Amino acid sequence: MSGGGRVPRVLSIAGTDPTGGAGMQADLKAIAAHDGYGMGVVTALVAQNTRGVRSVHVPDVAFLREQLEAVSDDVAVDAVKVGMLGTADVVRTVAEWLRANRPPVVVVDPVMVATSGDRLLDTDASAAIGELLTLADLVTPNRAELSALAELAGAESVAAADGPIAQALRVARAWDVLVLAKGGHDGGDTSDDVLVSASGVVRTFTAPRVRTTNTHGTGCSLSSAIATLVVRDGDWELAIGTAKRWLTQALEGADALDVGTGSGPVDHGAVVRAALPEVSWTDRWWDDVGGVLQDTIACAFLVRMRDGTLDPEVFAGYLAQDVHYLRAYERHLSLLATWSTGEESAFWAAAAQGCADEARDLHHRRLAGTRGDDAVLPTCAGYLAHLEEAAASGDPGVLAAAVLPCFRVYAWVGTRFGTVPDEHPFADWVRAYDDPGFAEASAAATAWVERRAAAATPAERGAMTRAFRRSTEWELAFFRMPLEEGRLSASRG
Repeated sequence: MSGGGRVPRVLSIAGTDPTGGAGMQADLKAIAAHDGYGMGVVTALVAQNTRGVRSVHVPDVAFLREQLEAVSDDVAVDAVKVGMLGTADVVRTVAEWLRANRPPVVVVDPVMVATSGDRLLDTDASAAIGELLTLADLVTPNRAELSALAELAGAESVAAADGPIAQALRVARAWDVLVLAKGGHDGGDTSDDVLVSASGVVRTFTAPRVRTTNTHGTGCSLSSAIATLVVRDGDWELAIGTAKRWLTQALEGADALDVGTGSGPVDHGAVVRAALPEVSWTDRWWDDVGGVLQDTIACAFLVRMRDGTLDPEVFAGYLAQDVHYLRAYERHLSLLATWSTGEESAFWAAAAQGCADEARDLHHRRLAGTRGDDAVLPTCAGYLAHLEEAAASGDPGVLAAAVLPCFRVYAWVGTRFGTVPDEHPFADWVRAYDDPGFAEASAAATAWVERRAAAATPAERGAMTRAFRRSTEWELAFFRMPLEEGRLSASRG
């Protein structure tokens, strides 16, 4: 067994399923869902979907042997899950490899018949399967497969007349193997899997029966999960119980996957997804523009403002453009208020009024009546055109995402500036960035945009993402604008 902290290295020896619900694809998903490292050796290429098997191609066993040896020559394997084998030659080849390279755990899912009813193991292979079971720790047959194995064990009368426990006991004794007699195909309100050893019933694992027709690949998935878990758990009962609960949740999520028109797959990621923290779209957007933010805080305009060396005339030019911007920004916030209801509408309306107050008071006090005739510079015009485009989309989410960077970037800059002394030439402006009330407004704006992003379709969310990203880029351009425009003016002079 592997150590408690090591990731189990689990090899699936199985056929394929191009639709991903069964076979090796299901095995690898189940292994990953239980924090294992999955590997795969292909025994058969199966053209199948949720409605059935169309054809099976079994590669030459020499190539199968090469695959197996490629793994064992290089990787220490903690567990092997054996699935579809198809032919007697394949069964014998796998058995020979296991005898030479037996890992600590071997789980055999005797794939004889698909959920769709298609036979996946030929007659000769069925006869040879006993050779493989002598090398297994656990075998996980469904009801039909259990009957077939009981017959192979020489129990024709038992298989015909007695129930699954008697059949499982005969199989366990014939090959000295643990047998998990699965009850997924039974009726009733529960699905009961019974673990049987050569000495009798070990334990029954019960779970509510999930009413779904989407059960494609359940056997593959359960056996792979058990193989992975037992490597770390060191106990079959604990591993089987955990895997059983996981499969129940995977079945509960199966219908929502909407994969195929027949017996669809289970949701291998249901348990992992439920444990993940809720996605924050606005945080992901913020991470996405991380490079732009670093360029922003490092731009010369903000560096000189922070250290107090910025030319007052350059700052005045910036304020003149900011007045143009805030007047337009106020209109967009007011539009958002009309597109919203309740508390959200009240928030955007209050933010719009705050823009009007700032343009009137702080800017006018700083400009002292000058620069009122300054033309809108190209950078400011470009930013405003971007906001107009967002408004023209008619999508409140897109416009909300477009206006959000003005909140978040300014509040973020304030945290990077920190406190400045009273005699600092731009103390009032720097403190406006770092004002707790503005930080609260930024957080509230982010929360409203987050709600809209969570409720949006992927296409709408993509448009919001791009609007946010572009506005953040325009914020950087706006901070660069005063010095760049100054240089241009000087060169023109």
